[in-house]
Amino acid sequence: MKLATYKDGSRDGQLVVVARDLGLAHYATGIADKLQQVLDDWGFVSPQLQDLSEQLDAGRARHAFPFEPARCMAPLPRAYQWADGSAYINHVELLRKARNAEVPESFYTDPLMYQGGSDDFIGPCDAVVLPSEAMGIDFEAELAVITGDVKMGVTPEQALEGIRLMMIANDVSLRHLVAAELAKGFGFLQSKPATAFGPVAVTLDELGAAWDHGRANLVLQSTWNGRKVGMCEAGPEMTFHFGQLIAHLARTRNVRAGSIIGSGTVSNRGLEQGGRTEWPKGYSCIAEKRCIETLQDGKPGTGFMRYGDTIRIEAKGKDGASIFGAIDQVIAAPEESGKTQ
Repeated sequence: MKLATYKDGSRDGQLVVVARDLGLAHYATGIADKLQQVLDDWGFVSPQLQDLSEQLDAGRARHAFPFEPARCMAPLPRAYQWADGSAYINHVELLRKARNAEVPESFYTDPLMYQGGSDDFIGPCDAVVLPSEAMGIDFEAELAVITGDVKMGVTPEQALEGIRLMMIANDVSLRHLVAAELAKGFGFLQSKPATAFGPVAVTLDELGAAWDHGRANLVLQSTWNGRKVGMCEAGPEMTFHFGQLIAHLARTRNVRAGSIIGSGTVSNRGLEQGGRTEWPKGYSCIAEKRCIETLQDGKPGTGFMRYGDTIRIEAKGKDGASIFGAIDQVIAAPEESGKTQ
């Protein structure tokens, strides 16, 4: 099933069930008002939502209405925690090579992860409001999962059982603030503003054969200012699958229902052609593109995002149908945000 949260003037919105083809929706009123309620009592509530989902797909839901992504908040508008991994080692290698730094051996066996802000997520079609272009505005196309309760010390295999839903994400980064923050030794804070998520969160059965033991074999598409810049494969080159990421988070703590874990920037290796590396699948963040340019040309040639820029992120199945809907946003200055949302 597919679930979304409509804006209703409250902090947590109104839960709706969305048809598989994203054409129709139906309020979940009478079953659950908020997604967190569903996650807190998944075994009892989710079968009722599944029944409504099946009625909707069969055209038998009496009060269905056209689904409008622009009315959506993030599926879980605020979460108990948002922990973002870096599951694609190619991304880490590129960023390090571009500054002539080695990748520590531990990075290949122990995932990187940071804990971001989870109190103020952005809806899929809301403007990304940021204080200054000079901060180095970047998008990051990712996958993310929402968990149920996961006990401390679980194995990666056990952790997979804790996954309830999957989404796409735009983990917005301010690249010019990153280095100074990391140099302090305490990690990201101001360089990681609010994250955006796609219109719908889906149960893993919606992925069909694309779900493969903690990895989603989907192509994540990134379109910047109307130009497709990334067609990156999310599954084959994911060094750490979602079970490993969740287990990493749960090593020393319980993970409670309503926690979100991200994959990090989806990244694919280049291909050697005629003595030069080509990147046919593109990129899922501008920083990676700039690293490629630095390695090839000695310096980056692509600038970061400016006010008025647009970013669209979407994942489609083999049939060409959108699975999560699309993140479709504009970058805006604070005084312009009211005009662009």
